[in-house]
Amino acid sequence: QVQLIESGGGLVQAGGSLRLSCTASGGTLGDYALAWFRQTPDTGREFVAAISWGAGTTYYARTVEGRFIISRDNAKNTQFLVMNSLKPEDTALYYCAASDERMGRMAATYKYWGQGTQVTVSS
Repeated sequence: QVQLIESGGGLVQAGGSLRLSCTASGGTLGDYALAWFRQTPDTGREFVAAISWGAGTTYYARTVEGRFIISRDNAKNTQFLVMNSLKPEDTALYYCAASDERMGRMAATYKYWGQGTQVTVSS
């Protein structure tokens, strides 16, 4: 069973950038469609971005499109989320997710989840 570990979160000022990473163990990330979700104490798990097995297709939430970029390096068993022009409303716990069946925007699509990495954007 694949295990996912996120890293790269932290505290950044509004307008700044961060790059999140998600590394897999116990499996090959190339076998999975991948996604990022985020969650705050006031919200449910919100879709951020998704990428297909071969990286040919990407989806983004409207709130992050044009600012965030999802990518993957199957040879390194890692996926990335580059976050630019960060806003205070981007503050959340960010989760990496994987599905061996399909790609989508719903949390229920993804069977495997990391523990999350905190991103805090100060104004």
